[in-house]
Amino acid sequence: MTTKTPGVHDYVEDPRNQDILVSVNGRLCRRSEASVSVFDSGFLFGDGVWEGFRVKTGGVAFLEAHLDRLFAGLAALDIDSALTREEVCRHLMTCLRANGMEDGVHVRLMVTRGIKKSPYQAPRFTISDPSLVIIPEYKMPLKTVRDHGARLFTVHVRRTGPAEQDQKLNSHSKLNCILACIQAEKAGYDEALMLDPLGFVATCNSTHFFIVRNGEVWTSPPEYCLGGITRGNILKVCREAGIPAFEKRFSLVDVYSADEVFLTGTFAGVSPVKEVDGRGIAVLDGPITQKVATLYSELVQQNLTAIV
Repeated sequence: MTTKTPGVHDYVEDPRNQDILVSVNGRLCRRSEASVSVFDSGFLFGDGVWEGFRVKTGGVAFLEAHLDRLFAGLAALDIDSALTREEVCRHLMTCLRANGMEDGVHVRLMVTRGIKKSPYQAPRFTISDPSLVIIPEYKMPLKTVRDHGARLFTVHVRRTGPAEQDQKLNSHSKLNCILACIQAEKAGYDEALMLDPLGFVATCNSTHFFIVRNGEVWTSPPEYCLGGITRGNILKVCREAGIPAFEKRFSLVDVYSADEVFLTGTFAGVSPVKEVDGRGIAVLDGPITQKVATLYSELVQQNLTAIV
């Protein structure tokens, strides 16, 4: 197997993370003591939704958009959370303040259906309110990942459609993505490139996928990928800057001959791609990739909700 190189979710180790406080249903716990019941729906069945937030220069980026997606997921799963948006936001801010966090932070916020009286799937066996867990960590992307570019491997695991598990649902159940990740890592690559049921490019196992061809930015249609906050913002900044940007179906033939390729996500923002399936990309971190990354960074600074 090829030696594994760092991927887009690898990060700079920070000793401060050993002493963070985690919020469990509003109670702040030390990292080593934070826990949920073995009867929790999330542990038993992956029954819950989650969001990732980025904290920069004293604020949470695109907070309202992330809350919109969180509560849309709760509605789709019919999780009757007594928590309001204001309460979720309050718990998030309280956790960040308690940790003294203002910059270079990534937050995983999770809501599950709650505790079961017995390990059965049916929601009627739930005997508690939904569980809310917030894990903030100091995390900065590795500079070497951007410098050297990500290496992608196209896997056999497909992204499913609404008739199976709708990819727009940011649920705890990510088994198809995990299987894709395993296949890519076993092959010695950083991230899995996943196709839709017809064989067109869909997205990666944990990031969104973009190519640049003849000055145009392409990404897949939304049917087979998560409604990414960063993905949507990349399309927004491209169009506002006059860069032609399209959501369209394209194949691996288009990818292999692309001028530039990049990935997007809440954690690392915009990350250039070096190689797909052993084919080197024409230009690593090319002019459009750099332009998009700069425009996105500027948009983040314009969309920060202050930690209060």
